[in-house]
Amino acid sequence: MSYETLRWSIDDDGIATLTLDRPDQLNAFDVTMARELEEVFRTDALADDVRAVVVTGAGRAFCAGMDLAVEGNVFGLDETLRPTPEEFRSAYDQPPYHDGVRDTGGRVTLAIHALPKPVIAAINGPAVGIGATMTLAMDLRLASTTARIGFVFGRLGIVPEAASSWFLPRIVGIQQALEWVYSADILTADAALAGRLVRSVHEPDDLLPAAYDLARSFVVGRSPVALGLAKRLLYRNSAAADPLEAHLSDSLAMYYSSIGDGKEGVAAFLEKRAPRFTGRASELPPTS
Repeated sequence: MSYETLRWSIDDDGIATLTLDRPDQLNAFDVTMARELEEVFRTDALADDVRAVVVTGAGRAFCAGMDLAVEGNVFGLDETLRPTPEEFRSAYDQPPYHDGVRDTGGRVTLAIHALPKPVIAAINGPAVGIGATMTLAMDLRLASTTARIGFVFGRLGIVPEAASSWFLPRIVGIQQALEWVYSADILTADAALAGRLVRSVHEPDDLLPAAYDLARSFVVGRSPVALGLAKRLLYRNSAAADPLEAHLSDSLAMYYSSIGDGKEGVAAFLEKRAPRFTGRASELPPTS
């Protein structure tokens, strides 16, 4: 698939690199990029030859936020609509609300979140607004020393988007999330590390190699099915109201994995050899 605002490649270990590719605009997010990102995560990244995805930016920025230098509604929304909450909730995935009201960033992060594979952000420079919130749906974030991260919505008179009100408090806690959103300040990489937003900080030339090494450690010699199920269980059950919900979904996941790739994993362990898993992340069994 050819894209206008993105570059996509896959190495021999199944590690895909997704590069935001509008360097002259500091990889600013626009409606085209939104649609292409959603397409990548709902199609290309689902292919069984893709084991993990590393996301980074071309040039000196990761993503400088929404491209505000466009005509009309910069978020691509239909300003003639006035939906009530009840109307929107009942038909959010249908015209005119699907394109006219739904937050484009949220559509992207929902697609990232749904991918049953590791997704790692390699934040190589400024990541502001949607440039910051899109990374929250990725499983881990690594930052360059040159990274600058900002939840700057208050300065523009808008709210945090891209489902970040769900993701951000789960990553850094509600107090830290509120402080960063209220202040709308730009964070250094070290401040983001101290607030537990990013996993680690690296010199610019070391960032992508570190992200690739981490991705490779997740997928080489691992079952795609077990990995996909584990991702689903951790995200879903961390928000469950009762541990019984975790137990029930754990039980189904354990049952199906034990009669699938689990058999090969146990055999390989006993025979002291590398496992040859055949399960596919595109065919995860139901767990709830």
